[in-house]
Amino acid sequence: MRAVTQNTVGGPDVLVIADRPDPAPKAGEVLVRVSAAGINPVDGAVRGGNYPLLGEPPFILGWDISGTIEALGPDVTGLKVGDQVFGMPHFPKQAAAYAELA
Repeated sequence: MRAVTQNTVGGPDVLVIADRPDPAPKAGEVLVRVSAAGINPVDGAVRGGNYPLLGEPPFILGWDISGTIEALGPDVTGLKVGDQVFGMPHFPKQAAAYAELA
């Protein structure tokens, strides 16, 4: 999949499009094909190194996500492949919404 990632902290110029392995949903998780990802102040603060929520780069930013469920991990109930979803999965942990799949 393609993702917007960064290898160092800094301004918007540190963001690059890169190929990354497709993530796989773990127990209680779903895999989402991202339709839209929100950009919030926390994204800029983490990108710039002012709020080291994700540790040191490289990482994929993005917590706000909207999209379609592609796959279900074990123990997922109440959702199915094809459902439209949105939210802030795992916040404040990494959701990696700046990608084709999250």
